[in-house]
Amino acid sequence: MNALTVLVVEDDPHVLLGCQQALALEDIPSEGVGSAEEALARIGEHFAGIVVSDIRLPGIDGLELLRQLKARDPSLPVVLITGHGDISMAVGAMRSGAYDFMEKPFSPERLVDVVRRALEQRSLAREVSSLRRQLAERSSLEGRIIGRSPAMQNLRELIANVADTSANVLIEGETGTGKELVARCLHDFSRRQAQPFVALNCGGLPEQLFESEIFGHEANAFTGAGKRRIGKIEHADKGTLFLDEVESMPIPLQIKLLRVLQERTLERLGSNQSIEVDCRLIAATKADLDELSRQNQFRSDLYYRLNVVTLELPPLRERREDILELFQHFLQLAALRFDREPPELDAQTLSRLMSHDWPGNVRELRNVAERYALGLPAFKKSAGTNGVGLGFAEAVEAFERNLLTEALQRSGGNLSQASQELGLAKTTLFDKVKKYGLN
Repeated sequence: MNALTVLVVEDDPHVLLGCQQALALEDIPSEGVGSAEEALARIGEHFAGIVVSDIRLPGIDGLELLRQLKARDPSLPVVLITGHGDISMAVGAMRSGAYDFMEKPFSPERLVDVVRRALEQRSLAREVSSLRRQLAERSSLEGRIIGRSPAMQNLRELIANVADTSANVLIEGETGTGKELVARCLHDFSRRQAQPFVALNCGGLPEQLFESEIFGHEANAFTGAGKRRIGKIEHADKGTLFLDEVESMPIPLQIKLLRVLQERTLERLGSNQSIEVDCRLIAATKADLDELSRQNQFRSDLYYRLNVVTLELPPLRERREDILELFQHFLQLAALRFDREPPELDAQTLSRLMSHDWPGNVRELRNVAERYALGLPAFKKSAGTNGVGLGFAEAVEAFERNLLTEALQRSGGNLSQASQELGLAKTTLFDKVKKYGLN
């Protein structure tokens, strides 16, 4: 009874047989019982089908069966069969959660139509429930930092190693590679997880507001400061402060931030009182801070303070073996959010996914997955290039590398087993492993 089937509850054996025959002619699997008691005994925790039940039954009637089934599983569609004169009763049952009702005598076509619609609703509800469970299970680091490429495996190891320390971390990577996600993982997998995670984009604030935003101010500290404001650093006390695009921070404020990191105290604007703060600092940049410091565009002493631990996020084009897994993950998220069943991935979209250059990195891939989940073209047409960033040979190599990586993962790195699965000679597989640098 775990398959998507129909349980027909009817004490009249002729009606029961007629219902099952009508469903069988349409290749709809069904089972029949003669009482509500039998139905309740047959329907377990993982029942995947729907119920069609007569209201007039010996013992427990159809309405009580409806109430008990809905108490077990509110999403279970229950179709009620009514006799003449029971219409008002059936309408009340609809208000109690019945999916639909059919008045005797009903045609086989009517039965099949109602059952098909109920089964479709049941299938969609179970798909959404399955997606919710899968997403809930992805609370581990592997579920949040997705990818089987060597770079991502190494990144997860580094995060796990330094997350529960107080060391400052500098995250380097292009726009859209997931720097804030990594920062949140560092916070969530640390002993500070119950305390605030405070994020500030250094490139999104005018310089005249930056100091007040990060250090806070007292009432009347400047024109327009009507009341005291707690700054981002103070708000992150005992937690984590994440400074994105830290290369955009004005030089004078870099000096003040350095002092806070050294002294572990700060002063709000308009105040002479020192306030002790204990927050872990995580900074992110898309620029080369080392090079900027040599050009005197970023303070070298602050750079060395931030650069205790460096995490480098590779662009998506350098880890193409992760593209399909990431796309499927984002497709599931989008399907759940839009309340739709995730569509199958067609060959043309697969080819485009593997050949595209991904200038927007993971952020762009997520956008593509959301469009695909809505049934829209995954890629917008681009003049001249038609949206393709790689040549044919490069696209084939990227796809081949992905196939090899997945086979090696499944075999636990066993070349003999992987070669048999792929239908390749072991020497050929070994040469390709060396070619693509797969470990």
